[in-house]
Amino acid sequence: MRARALLLGVAAGALVVGMVLGARLSGRLDFATRAATPATTSAAAQVPASSGLAAPDFSAIARRGTPAVVNISALQVYRAERSPFGADPFFRDFFGQDFPGLRLPLEERKPSLGSGVLVGADGLIVTNNHVIEHANQIAITTADHKRYHGKLVGTDPVTDIAVVRIDAHNLATLGWGDSAHASVGEYVLAIGNPFQLNQTVTMGIISATGRSNVGIVDYEDFIQTDAAINPGNSGGALLNTRGELIGINTAIYSETGGYQGIGFAVPANLARQVVDQLVSKGRVVRGSIGITKISDVADDSGLEPGQGVVIVELLRDSPADRAGLQPGDVVVAVDGRPVQDAAQLRNELASARVGASLRFTVRREGRRVQVEIPVEEARRRG
Repeated sequence: MRARALLLGVAAGALVVGMVLGARLSGRLDFATRAATPATTSAAAQVPASSGLAAPDFSAIARRGTPAVVNISALQVYRAERSPFGADPFFRDFFGQDFPGLRLPLEERKPSLGSGVLVGADGLIVTNNHVIEHANQIAITTADHKRYHGKLVGTDPVTDIAVVRIDAHNLATLGWGDSAHASVGEYVLAIGNPFQLNQTVTMGIISATGRSNVGIVDYEDFIQTDAAINPGNSGGALLNTRGELIGINTAIYSETGGYQGIGFAVPANLARQVVDQLVSKGRVVRGSIGITKISDVADDSGLEPGQGVVIVELLRDSPADRAGLQPGDVVVAVDGRPVQDAAQLRNELASARVGASLRFTVRREGRRVQVEIPVEEARRRG
């Protein structure tokens, strides 16, 4: 009996192992052969076409997107007084970085490599400001290996967006998508030129939306993705599965300088607004109501974190001041939209249109107050 029980146990174990291995192998084959698999093979393989779970045709998306992504080589040339022996380790060991008493004006060249996206068939390119910042020369190489001189149209350091134009026509372009509909878990492709490896395509998902407090630029509302982004991808395209441009790849979070699974892209809706203003006005006109300092609610405020933002400081005679907003007011909603933290309110204010009005709901001395504030053009720095 004991021997028979042992044999039954071994047989049952072998059956379970066989089922597990079979399921794993079936899962691997299902993805590669889904189109040719009969509907009766297994319940797990029966995914209705209308469910939206079928894998997108990534090769078609890549073929659509790569011709519109360009390589950008920007060169900053400047003159600085340095010792001609500063690069010699022998002289540095004895005299330090600069040879005493001998400093000559030397030309220094600082190259920058990145990517850009053609958004106009007449040669209009969107990229990151940090790719072309302070550049004396901008060289553009298209996907068909043609080289052009890039002319700077305008920059917006606050969002890290810049616009460049080349003298060319009938170019492949990417259409703007609606980044407001970007969803966490959605497939995306990143296209760019990392490490000068032109037309590189990587795939991932959207890891988060509305990401702020990253510390990259003043105005942060990033799409976060795990699609591989590396140095040289800056200014490249982030595409959804419809082949639409939903973001401009901008930065990575990394402790090594290379890809570690966290990348950030400027949402297309924001980038498009900036591009339109840079093309039409040469600069970005932003609204302001005069709030200069805000903070998240404190623990002793009687509110839970995520339930409002405290006004700390206002400009005297600003729209907010004239409308009756006061330091110490806790903003709990703007135009009916709940305000959760300072980053969200900062983005709301930065995107406010000049000439519009914002309806603030504030908590003041235990009661709620409605304050209507007109948006005026922000005072230009400097």
